[in-house]
Amino acid sequence: MPLKTLAAFAASISLLLASPWGLASNSRPHPLPQVKFFDFTYEGKDDIFAAPLKPGEYQNPILAGFYPDPSIVRVGEDFFLATSSFSYSPGVPIFHSKDLVNWRSLGHALIDTEQLPLFNQSTSRGIYAPTLRHHKGVFYLITTLVDVRGNFLVTATNPAGPWSKPILLPEVGGIDPDIFFDDDGRVYIAHNDGPPGEPQYEGHRAIWMWEYDPDNQKIIPDSRRLLVDGGSDLKKKPIWVEGPHLYKINGWYYLVCAEGGTGYDHSAVVFRSKSLQEPFIPYGKNPILTQRDLDPKRANAINNAGHADLVQTAEGEWWAVFLATRTYQQEHFNTGRETFLLPVRWHDEWPVILDAGKAVPYRLPAPSTQAKSRAAQPTTGNFVWEDSFTRDHLAHDWLQLRIDHQPFYQLLPHQGAIALEARPVTLAQLEQPAFLARRQQHMHYTAKVSMALPRAKGIAAGLAAFQSEQAHYFLAVERNDKGYAWFVEQANLGAPQIIARGQLALPFRLQTLQLGLRLNTDTLDFYYWDSEGKKRELLSGADASILSSHKAGGFVGSMVGLHVRQSP
Repeated sequence: MPLKTLAAFAASISLLLASPWGLASNSRPHPLPQVKFFDFTYEGKDDIFAAPLKPGEYQNPILAGFYPDPSIVRVGEDFFLATSSFSYSPGVPIFHSKDLVNWRSLGHALIDTEQLPLFNQSTSRGIYAPTLRHHKGVFYLITTLVDVRGNFLVTATNPAGPWSKPILLPEVGGIDPDIFFDDDGRVYIAHNDGPPGEPQYEGHRAIWMWEYDPDNQKIIPDSRRLLVDGGSDLKKKPIWVEGPHLYKINGWYYLVCAEGGTGYDHSAVVFRSKSLQEPFIPYGKNPILTQRDLDPKRANAINNAGHADLVQTAEGEWWAVFLATRTYQQEHFNTGRETFLLPVRWHDEWPVILDAGKAVPYRLPAPSTQAKSRAAQPTTGNFVWEDSFTRDHLAHDWLQLRIDHQPFYQLLPHQGAIALEARPVTLAQLEQPAFLARRQQHMHYTAKVSMALPRAKGIAAGLAAFQSEQAHYFLAVERNDKGYAWFVEQANLGAPQIIARGQLALPFRLQTLQLGLRLNTDTLDFYYWDSEGKKRELLSGADASILSSHKAGGFVGSMVGLHVRQSP
């Protein structure tokens, strides 16, 4: 939330207290009405997480929900991890741990319009595949802002921020950049881009490398060279080699890449060379991680595994973070691509994350780190997450779609509330809607919120389950001549349509209402609590599979949160 002066903030509070709708501050020429929300609760209830962990075990995924493309770095006994954020803001979540298992959010690296100009971007565009590294007291985060500025990097001396202004890299094409600090002081950037010459087939890509001058913050001209053409075996026409990460270990340069696309054939592959000036040779037993050789019908399947980053603990163990999905009905997943953790073993000086034919385990022995962490809040397993909006800052879990020069929400900690502006923007549009959401982290969850009833006609407010502009649900309440009506709006790869509606039996004097929704893997139920506190079903069994990536497309996971809009 952009900071305001104390006087402006006080003035906006006065307006909110004086108005039955909570009018916005004078930051806009014509303030829009607002709707207040008071208590939000999310509770995950997955059977796979139900049994307690045994002593010394950890739970996969380590970051449940939409946390794809993880990149990790160790500094002393501290681990720091970043993931993709696509068109959500703030961008690139940063986590800290001392044991690789319990993670604490430090916030986000990209927080303002200069760092993250996400205007009118569809949900699956935006920030792709960051790499997080540390060198001589400085953290480097390099990533891609597709359709806007391409590849760039930011720096910080503290991973919690502030992070620098963007350093643009116009020479570096493609996506998924990596930054590597060699032990001779030279610095390199590897990335995905088109192959030399014309592509031989659909999905034919290559990994390239440039030398980078960190002192002058520029690419060294004419330093580009090809590292990998096509992937692990060009004769087999591998597709979408990307996500490169360079390491130097025991005299070898290793290059770990993603390969096979983002679906069921996804994998991680590895190459090595004795010199950055010599060809990189693929491992003869690639891939070093995949789930594509397993039965997709197996129970509690973890699929689409790949895009890995390696790290060594202070105790000498090697581990890999990577993305994968928890699927249902073979190909569907609503939670998005999540962050998992597995040990790395070495075979003939090659790193291997998982042997062919083996399933990614949900639980296994934890890393043997001497230092231990306690997560400030759970990032995996079953848990209850609540926000009563009593802090003077927004919890890190809350995200916005895209970005705007004007904030659409106002925190009211003394009231235990947050007020959302009723913008005339729907969830199907590419402008920024008044939508504040958190990740869906379970296949079974409930979400509920208390809210002030809109006092003006033409304002719809409530809960949304959202995957993209083309795939979402909105449970809303609005005022009409008879009192208050409700509706459920659905977008299913087309224009949003109201699929159910009705009148609420509420006394007109009522000022607040509690709404809820319940997800059971592939169905959604919508309900409210009446003036006597009784739970009343509004719509049951709505098709939640339309929020899966298999149906909706794209690279993101489903979100759930608060939405307000004004009729044009």
